Amino acid sequence: MIWWKEFLMAVTGLCSGLAVAGGLFALIIALGLVAEFADRTHTARYILWYEDAVALGGILGNLMSICAFPLPFGKTGAGIFGIFSGIFVGAWAMALTEIINILPIFARRLDVRRGMELVILSMAAGRTAGALIFYYFRF
Repeated sequence: MIWWKEFLMAVTGLCSGLAVAGGLFALIIALGLVAEFADRTHTARYILWYEDAVALGGILGNLMSICAFPLPFGKTGAGIFGIFSGIFVGAWAMALTEIINILPIFARRLDVRRGMELVILSMAAGRTAGALIFYYFRF
């Protein structure tokens, strides 16, 4: 008789995960982040591929966090994964800050006239370093 409780918990978890993932993807699309990436890289013809990649990344990320299966790549693979994670998180952070105009406000408030490229590069490098450190010590 306990099998139906486990089945109910599995269905509830799946439905909750689908609802949260759907909300996240709706937010990503509503903010126009995918379209902004495609516009910046001049690859608008591949926008459906970008949307599929975002959905697939979310699905695989959820599966990896739920199932917690190890990847047989060792510390080198973890480092490479950390680099890509840092790039991903940094790109999202930069896209969000650009969408809500954080950088122009930041530059105007601090009176930054030159070197904004270095600020952006240092933000991306910091995100990458953080992801590398996290995944290096995790695996």
